Amino acid sequence: MGKVYEAIDDKLIAWISAQKIFFVATAPLNRQGHINCSPKDGRSFHIIDGRTVVYQDLTGSGVETLAHLKENGRIVLMFCAFDGAPNILRLHGRGEVIEPHHPEFAVLRSQLGAPPGLRSFVRTRLTRISDSCGFGVPLYEFRAERPQLTTWAEHKGSEKLRQYHYERNAASIDGLTGVTGSTE
Repeated sequence: MGKVYEAIDDKLIAWISAQKIFFVATAPLNRQGHINCSPKDGRSFHIIDGRTVVYQDLTGSGVETLAHLKENGRIVLMFCAFDGAPNILRLHGRGEVIEPHHPEFAVLRSQLGAPPGLRSFVRTRLTRISDSCGFGVPLYEFRAERPQLTTWAEHKGSEKLRQYHYERNAASIDGLTGVTGSTE
């Protein structure tokens, strides 16, 4: 029923582009550590090439994904069809956190933009691309994007966001390194 792909092809690009949400899962190496799964806005996701993707990582209350990636790089991104034909797509790979002090941050920012609250980019080099039926995923209707994060980030401004990152995003709930270096 499912299929494994060599690369993201044009059909997958069109399908991914239509999705409003995706999920990111990571885990620390410590078996007692907390596994993390986070929902992400589909607009933040970009395909660089058939085996490389990136998403704009926006400020959040936690920093689990970034901390896990810095520790071990393991990541899976999952897209589900909530309307239309059922489908689930999983993108497994090795993720890299690209923070403002990273040499490639400015390039990605100029190519992909910088929405309010941008904390970093997460680039993933894909090792496995697969889909499955999605028959068990319910149908949902998209109503609208939520404005709260944008409003909050714009109200805070860059200096207070930087301070928030250092105070609230410096370490994961398991004590792993989160945000480092200077942030915008």
